[in-house]
Order: sequence, then structure tokens, then C-alpha cells
Amino acid sequence: QVQLVESGGGLVQAGGSLRLSCAAARSIFSGNAMGWFRQAPGKQREWVASITSGGRTMYEDSVKGRFTISRDNAKNAVYLQMNSLKPEDTAVYYCNLALGTLRVTWGQGTQVTVSS
Repeated sequence: QVQLVESGGGLVQAGGSLRLSCAAARSIFSGNAMGWFRQAPGKQREWVASITSGGRTMYEDSVKGRFTISRDNAKNAVYLQMNSLKPEDTAVYYCNLALGTLRVTWGQGTQVTVSS
């Protein structure tokens, strides 16, 4: 059974917006901090943003002010609103636990491509 399913990626021009969604199994989501991560071509996966069960958020410096992470505890879902997209945001985006280095099996991710 798939535990994490990302969606909402696509091809957009620089300056555009996308909203990513992550559907998580209740056992993973409930009471836990969740995060978004991304992996660009030729680079390692990196942390982008996280949100605690109580709604406190943190962001990587390069996306701060442009991206907003949110969660719906009733739906076991986490979202990433991405505005003012830049070509350097191009990557496969994944969601997962954001509890130190603790992760469950990664989902397939969703591709975000930003053209100049």
C-alpha cells in the first residue's frame, strides 16, 4: 500500500505558481511534522519546508517568502503553494516525515519544471 502520494506538479514559466498536494497515510501524518523535499537533476535531495502538527512552519532560505506549506489534519494532507517560481526550482518534489532524519519509504514525487 502506497503511503505517500504527491500531485500537482507541471510545467510553468518563470514567475508562475503551482500548488502541490501530498496525501499521506494516517499513521504517518497524525501528530507528526511533515515536510517537502526536492531533488534537482544531478543534485542530492534537499529539504524545502516543514510544518509541525500544530502548524509551525520553517523554510529553506531560497524559498522563504515565495513558498507556503500548510496541512489539513482532517484530510491527512500537506500542501505547498509555490509562487514566483524560478528555473532553479525545477526538481522532483516529495513529501515525507520531517522528524530529524526519520523518513518512511519515498513516494514517486511530482515533477516541477520552470522555464525561463
